[in-house]
Amino acid sequence: MKIQFFLLIGIITMLSCSSNSPLEADEEKKEEGPKVLVPLADPFILLHNNTYYAYGTGADDGIAVLTSDDLKVWEKPKGVGSGLALHKYFSYGDKWFWAPEVYYVNDKFYMYYSAQEHMCVAVSDSPLGRFMQTERKPMIEGEKTIDNTLFIDDNGKAYLFFNRFNDGLNVWVAELEEDLMTLKKETMHKCINVSQEWEKVWPRVNEGSFVVKHNGVYYMTYSANSYESPFYGIGCATATDIMGEWTKYPDNPLLQKPGDLVGVGHSSMFKDKEGNWRIVFHAHSSKTSIHPRKMYISKVGFEKTNGIDKLVIDQNYLTPTLSVNK
Repeated sequence: MKIQFFLLIGIITMLSCSSNSPLEADEEKKEEGPKVLVPLADPFILLHNNTYYAYGTGADDGIAVLTSDDLKVWEKPKGVGSGLALHKYFSYGDKWFWAPEVYYVNDKFYMYYSAQEHMCVAVSDSPLGRFMQTERKPMIEGEKTIDNTLFIDDNGKAYLFFNRFNDGLNVWVAELEEDLMTLKKETMHKCINVSQEWEKVWPRVNEGSFVVKHNGVYYMTYSANSYESPFYGIGCATATDIMGEWTKYPDNPLLQKPGDLVGVGHSSMFKDKEGNWRIVFHAHSSKTSIHPRKMYISKVGFEKTNGIDKLVIDQNYLTPTLSVNK
């Protein structure tokens, strides 16, 4: 009887001490929940009033918006129709709502985006929307243009960078009127086109540009190679005159196939809550599937190289997730 008693006590002790019981494993899985990556392509992040807002390509009927406090976990905001900051009912175009960017200027939020392969701008009183066009028309009528991005210089002069469809896609710039919506067409100037070996694949693109200014120099990140290719990547060009000649880094691309990611590109930059530069970009869904593309974030900064500040992208990236519990 004593043997049976001690044997029984031993079995109970082993069960109670085990950390691998099926019940506890199920409870751990339930607590962690499924990890869902953020399904935004051509992403852009705005920091406003201590909240991050992410916009991107992915919705059929407009432009989606997500919010986050820490860049790590994102959620669909409540009170926004179908999670869209912009709906096609209030915009030019019926499809292909791509590459949105949102800027807070003069107490208004301006969204620059592409619709049906034409660049547009819409306005809202809130970063959540609803964004609306005062006139439902593209910024340039009669010509396909996409990937428009705003840059406001130190003197307050506003510029629009965008892609034109000639010999593939190449990046142009033009001044904007004070309304931030009207292009001064007479100032249109080409910045960069396909010129480096890593770029020279069909369909010949320099696209998805974004510009910052650092110590008097303009830095333009852009994407090249086909977005469908695992070798899609991010390069950089610089200029000392925004309407002058741009020079590409000879060691481009700066980001291509980092870690386990492929097809990385169409980036934009922003400053986080600590005032540090970050870069947000998309990558293919997996090594065997392009869609839905997912959003990733990395650090970006400037390092002295031969006495010149060079833009550098950290190859280690953050993988944001989408909250499924709210």
